[in-house]
Amino acid sequence: MKTSDSILQDLLKIIPHLHPKVYFKTSLTALSHAMEDLVLAGTDKPLVLANFQQERFYRQESRRYQRIAQHTDQVYVLAAPESDFMAASTPYTTISFDPDDSLAQEWHLIIIGQKYAACIVALEFASPVDMVSSDQARQFKGIWTFDRQVSMIAAQLLLDKILVYRPELAASLKQARKRYGFKSKTLSDVKTERVPEVDVRLFTDCLVTYLQASQYKQLKAYRTITKKERNERLINVITAAIRSSLKPEEIFQITVKELGQLFSPCRCLLYRYHPSEVSAPIEYEWVALGLPTLLGKTWSLANHPLFEAALTGERALAQGVTFSGSIAIADTTQDLGIQAYPDLSAQFQQASIRSCLLVPIRYHQTWLGILELHHCGDSAYVWSQSDRALVEAIATQVGATLIQAQAYHNLETLNQQLAALERTQSNLIAIVGHELRTPLSTIQVCLESLASEPEMPLEFQQSMLETALGDSERMRRLIQDFITLSRLEGGSTRWHVESISLKTCLDLVLGSLKERSLAQSSPQIVLELPPELPLVQADGEGLIEVLTKLLDNAFKFTNPDGTVTIRTQALNPETEPVTSVTSFVSESQPQLKKMLEVIIADTGRGIEPNQLEAIFERFYQAEGFLRRTIGGTGLGLAICRQIIQRLGGEIWAVSAGKNQGSEFHFTLPIAFSIEGKINSTYGSNEL
Repeated sequence: MKTSDSILQDLLKIIPHLHPKVYFKTSLTALSHAMEDLVLAGTDKPLVLANFQQERFYRQESRRYQRIAQHTDQVYVLAAPESDFMAASTPYTTISFDPDDSLAQEWHLIIIGQKYAACIVALEFASPVDMVSSDQARQFKGIWTFDRQVSMIAAQLLLDKILVYRPELAASLKQARKRYGFKSKTLSDVKTERVPEVDVRLFTDCLVTYLQASQYKQLKAYRTITKKERNERLINVITAAIRSSLKPEEIFQITVKELGQLFSPCRCLLYRYHPSEVSAPIEYEWVALGLPTLLGKTWSLANHPLFEAALTGERALAQGVTFSGSIAIADTTQDLGIQAYPDLSAQFQQASIRSCLLVPIRYHQTWLGILELHHCGDSAYVWSQSDRALVEAIATQVGATLIQAQAYHNLETLNQQLAALERTQSNLIAIVGHELRTPLSTIQVCLESLASEPEMPLEFQQSMLETALGDSERMRRLIQDFITLSRLEGGSTRWHVESISLKTCLDLVLGSLKERSLAQSSPQIVLELPPELPLVQADGEGLIEVLTKLLDNAFKFTNPDGTVTIRTQALNPETEPVTSVTSFVSESQPQLKKMLEVIIADTGRGIEPNQLEAIFERFYQAEGFLRRTIGGTGLGLAICRQIIQRLGGEIWAVSAGKNQGSEFHFTLPIAFSIEGKINSTYGSNEL
């Protein structure tokens, strides 16, 4: 069953001079509640007609209308049914109408009493798209008045609608018309009837109360929206920083600054942390003006037993709250867990921390660090669930940044390794091609000459054989260097580490070099060894290999009128750490052993400072012309580095530049006897 025109349209036909106004739902709600309070606060028993459009809107006010029904027996409630609206047991009359009826778009509240009358007659004309989140933005056009005649006519129109849907209520409706003195719906009647006064103060007080309540709700909604917008902006700032920069330090600095300013007066810390590792110094901090800084200090809060167990999820604090692995403490001065540790309580007091929030930074259960917020105000700060959720979301972003930076570093390292491998391959082809082809060509020429000229004088034949044998030895050493370096890098070399005499190894190497240098002039060798030279822990063959290659290298690049000096000194790592321009330190090097440093210095061509690291790379050649004049594969120093590292020492080079000479330093552990005394041997300084 459906009726045609709306109540508002019919009312305007009867009283054309009425001027409808626009109302938001919030305004109509406040007006309706104020009118209903007139019934609840008075002694009159008025007629109450209310149209709620939909049953769900009525359900929100059902208890209120049960109270109204206790003041009068003439209450009629209309709504489009959505469930068992008609079957509900209520102390007032309910009328369900067709959902397609115009009543489904109307808002009516009409009260007719003996002393006053009031009505709201409105038709909805604009609804938001999202009814759930923007219900208060609905707009209505209608009439709101205390005019008794207008209210009476509106009531008669609505009673006629009720009679259409509920004919069985005819007797009850007739009684209502008689009790409240309804007349004919004519304009002349409206002009002549007297209008009783309404209690304006009561209505105004009620209206102001509801408007104030609505305003408080609106302010609360604004605060919620503002906080949500602020949190989203913060996450967007950090996300944008992550996307625009691959430098973690920039991202972390932005993170602590934005978080610290958000919860000011505050201190925000970000540092690396792992439960099994020693506390690391604070790397990133933002602190409000006037608060003590913790930057660069070792902050052991996360490592404290009280927090460590909670961070790993084993247990919660006494009064502190854990949330997804994070720890929130509202008041450090009242927390029983903190007060049980006087040192921890003093630590909080010294740093001016009143409230604290610790959030772990993890990635797939891998510990990366800690993000801390210290509220340093005069009063305690209760960390809300949204606060913790925000900081945890940011901690997740920071964790992703750390993993991203690590991945980028690994990728960069891999690219460098690939580039080095490519250079190695190119150098291998070029150097091997040159170093093998040259002696092989010489050997071939010598053998062909011997084969083609059998009558060659004996002295020429001897010269040809010596030349061929020399170049074959050169090829053998080249191939042996390749095999040695391959075994060292592959870890397949077997070491026999023992206490050996450095002097003995030097004698063997220098004797071999002396035999090879008889045929040509060589630089002078100077030994500056102490009378008591301690034994070293080393592999004999490996040490001889290092000494041979370093001395051979010094001879190669030093003029015959120059000198090569060999000296040593003992080092204590606790008081005399090794410092150098370039060093390669073995991970297995003993940290507390005394070391013997061996220096081989020459007065030769020297090395440019920017090349001091590169000379230990495979296939390195100092300058292009050296390849033509001196030759060599560039594997000698790479082999020395591998051997010294495996023996627990380090090796580096020092040079002031071209034609300034060079110094090659390497260290080896000094051998100790069972009694703990340094073993030593005596030797001469003469060659």
